[in-house]
Amino acid sequence: MGVTGTGKTTVGRLLAEALGVPYAEGDAFHPSANVAKMSAGVPLDDADRGPWLDALADHLRRLPAGRNTVLSCSALKRAYRDRLRAAAPDAVFVHLTGERALIERRMAARTGHFMPAALLDSQFATLEPLQPDEPGVAVDVSGTPEETTARALAALAALPAPHRP
Repeated sequence: MGVTGTGKTTVGRLLAEALGVPYAEGDAFHPSANVAKMSAGVPLDDADRGPWLDALADHLRRLPAGRNTVLSCSALKRAYRDRLRAAAPDAVFVHLTGERALIERRMAARTGHFMPAALLDSQFATLEPLQPDEPGVAVDVSGTPEETTARALAALAALPAPHRP
């Protein structure tokens, strides 16, 4: 989870590979209207995110019992994470964090993504970081994707047993 440009897709894929589980890209679950809105530089609101969160939750519910996965998605608000946890009670979040300037530079360098850098401020304004009672870890994204993934794996391994992947 995290704001746009933190490397959720790249780190998510690396994390899934390291854990030996399937990977799902949360952006692929957005209705086309959401993609069009974001592409036009218009931030999504809670009503826009509702169908997307429902699709993500449905994906999680369809996983076979005992099957883990890595699902990258912004999950910016506690209420969104609560909706996902309702579908997957054992969900553990990896909150990718970083300095705004670093994330903006990375967004400017990427190609082929619908989310413009102009929406970064709205993402930070919406973000509700993980709270102490939420199962998960915060991981800084400075450095390479491989370094971020290693930090995420170490942080996950340090979680109490019921929350470790």
